[in-house]
Amino acid sequence: MSKTTRATQALTKAGIAFTVHTYDYDPHAERIGMQAAEALGEDPARVLKTLMAELDGKPVCVVLPSDQEVSMKKLAAALGGKSAAMMKPALAEKLTGFVVGGISPFGQKKQVPTVIEIAALSEEYVYMNGGQRGLQVRLDPKDALKALGAIATAIVA
Repeated sequence: MSKTTRATQALTKAGIAFTVHTYDYDPHAERIGMQAAEALGEDPARVLKTLMAELDGKPVCVVLPSDQEVSMKKLAAALGGKSAAMMKPALAEKLTGFVVGGISPFGQKKQVPTVIEIAALSEEYVYMNGGQRGLQVRLDPKDALKALGAIATAIVA
């Protein structure tokens, strides 16, 4: 497994401090983020999942704790839209350049508006997907917010 991906390159280019962590990815896991948290021995609140959604038909990236679900209503309101829905996996892969289970908010082929669940900012550090299955980056959530130019708001159901 390569520890250099478009995601880690984007973080390095942005001057963000991070460490890389690998784990045994289970493609059959019911909840990928929860499986990553368990494999890393971390609280699910610190292991963030990356979801791709559509807001009024336009792509958005959503980052939230792996044990939480996104509220589409709160997401739409946070970005001033009318409606939000999950993006189809094939479209998410095409848009980001990453495969499902390895989608990172960093280094996507096309940067899109990103929203991070505000509760994640209270953590000393978080893990986020590093751009491939079984690869996580550990960093300060405030650095992630800055690197992504993201909005931090309450988006969990």
